[in-house]
Amino acid sequence: MNTEWHFLVMIVASLLVFFLVIRAVLPGQEFLQKKYTVVVLSLWVVVVGMLFGKYGATWGLPWWIYYPAPMLMTVLLPPFVLKLRKTKTILYLVLSFLSAPFIHIFFSFCCGWTEYMPFWEIPSAQALFL
Repeated sequence: MNTEWHFLVMIVASLLVFFLVIRAVLPGQEFLQKKYTVVVLSLWVVVVGMLFGKYGATWGLPWWIYYPAPMLMTVLLPPFVLKLRKTKTILYLVLSFLSAPFIHIFFSFCCGWTEYMPFWEIPSAQALFL
């Protein structure tokens, strides 16, 4: 079964969640003022980060590069680029650390897709109810 399209759907979902996290952290007016920065940051952190993470092994990179690099981009770039203060940075970090497991649980449970975090087994709803 071809599951390559799952990755595209997961990128779109991750973009949406990342965008919502940034929206939750920034006040309305500041979010609007920085909307172009948020879009570019979202594309860089989510799309580039996920592509780097997915294809890093294929490119022959060691795991300690292709796995932590996207995570570090996610953790370090938004507070720096958006010039978040301490409390906003803490809120961002909490929400960003919760977002990946949330996305994985959603896709694993609702769709049976386990590629997002393959090392963490979540049974699908279909498997539980059959």
